[in-house]
Amino acid sequence: MAGLYEKPSETYAKKRPRYPKEWFSMLAGLTAGHQRAWDAGCGSGQAAISMAEHYESVVATDVSEGQLRNAIAHPRVRYAHTPEHLSEEELVALVGGEGSLDLIVVATSIHWFDIPLFYGVVNRALKKPGGVLAVWGYNYEIHPFEDALHGQLYAALRPYQDPRTRLAMERYRTLPFPFEPVGVGAEGAPADVDMEAEMTLEDLAGFVMTGSVVTTAREKGAGAEMEAVVRDVMKRVEGEWGDAPTVPRKLAFKAFMLAGRPKC
Repeated sequence: MAGLYEKPSETYAKKRPRYPKEWFSMLAGLTAGHQRAWDAGCGSGQAAISMAEHYESVVATDVSEGQLRNAIAHPRVRYAHTPEHLSEEELVALVGGEGSLDLIVVATSIHWFDIPLFYGVVNRALKKPGGVLAVWGYNYEIHPFEDALHGQLYAALRPYQDPRTRLAMERYRTLPFPFEPVGVGAEGAPADVDMEAEMTLEDLAGFVMTGSVVTTAREKGAGAEMEAVVRDVMKRVEGEWGDAPTVPRKLAFKAFMLAGRPKC
């Protein structure tokens, strides 16, 4: 999946909504220690730099070198490339070793992972007791434009959808999550967590156009068709915008989250 985010990586970093600071304060309150954390599938580093406000050091990893080149620098964050061929042993060593981590976060990317392999690393690398894994995601359910974006647009995107992204479209309800609940959702029942963002119409269009499904459509030779669909949907959104398209509006991404501890 690295190639899906290589070409648009610079734009991608600018068009993603920011995760609320309150999420990281809440997660920090669930871990016994605050020495070391891991942002797995870090993308442009949005989660990593917020984790660094609560932990002494953060290792942030991604399979996409393009994303890492455009990641946000922070003195307590170390970025590392993780090629797809790395073994469980190599990943455990890369992130700090057995029982080394207080918190592991996967922000909007666990659906791309080799999930059994990743969970093997999680169970070995988290501190016991006291370590926490948190995963979250969002899709095209963006208030107040759910009908246009999740209804009309997602219906058009579905033929080009990678099967793995269905986990996100299903709000991680079907994501295996064999960890002890800590009060933030449970397997089969993620917590609903809104994520507000100030965006112009252009920002919202950029968010849509840098998504993996649009990139996949381009790779399959359907880029022009897909861009036409996006234009039609965005014209509908513009008609419902209410203000000038250049005036930012407060949108709410209907996000979802799971957090838990390794089972004894």
